[in-house]
Amino acid sequence: VFARDEARPAENRSPAPGKAGAPAAEAHRPVESAVSPAAVVPRPEQSARRPPVQELPVFAALDLGTNNCRLLVAVPTRHGQFRVIDAFSRIVRLGEGLTANGRLGQPAMDRAVEALKICGDKLRNRKIRKARLIATEACRTAENGVEFIDRVEREAGLKLEIIDRQTEARLAVSGCGSLVERDTQG
Repeated sequence: VFARDEARPAENRSPAPGKAGAPAAEAHRPVESAVSPAAVVPRPEQSARRPPVQELPVFAALDLGTNNCRLLVAVPTRHGQFRVIDAFSRIVRLGEGLTANGRLGQPAMDRAVEALKICGDKLRNRKIRKARLIATEACRTAENGVEFIDRVEREAGLKLEIIDRQTEARLAVSGCGSLVERDTQG
């Protein structure tokens, strides 16, 4: 459903575990607009149906999974399609050790909270019309999953929703809708 804005393909990629990344100050730097100031002022030749880019509603989706934390921030382009204007992805390995004792481990929770703080900063720096912030399997099955979600709200300022398996599957399928041709059978 989201189409990538390829103007800055590597801007928000996380470093691989164990490799040096950008300084923390750069991770919190607001994303610069790809729109020139002249594009913000409506011109007579601009369609009245489509407002300037900075007036478009902004939507966000955050998915905290067993291994990754992903954020997409997007604006609509046409019916059912979006253009990603900001993104973040980090391997957090939240589920590390979960099968051994049924609980989220402290180092895993710390990694996830740090990633979610970056996501929270990105969301607070934009006027988001609507956001869906979800947590999946690791938080759903861990004995301390709800406690962790409470910690995320306190420390990162984000209220995550733990979704069930059916909702997770439905969201995954709906996210692929734009990739399927309308006349596909089966």
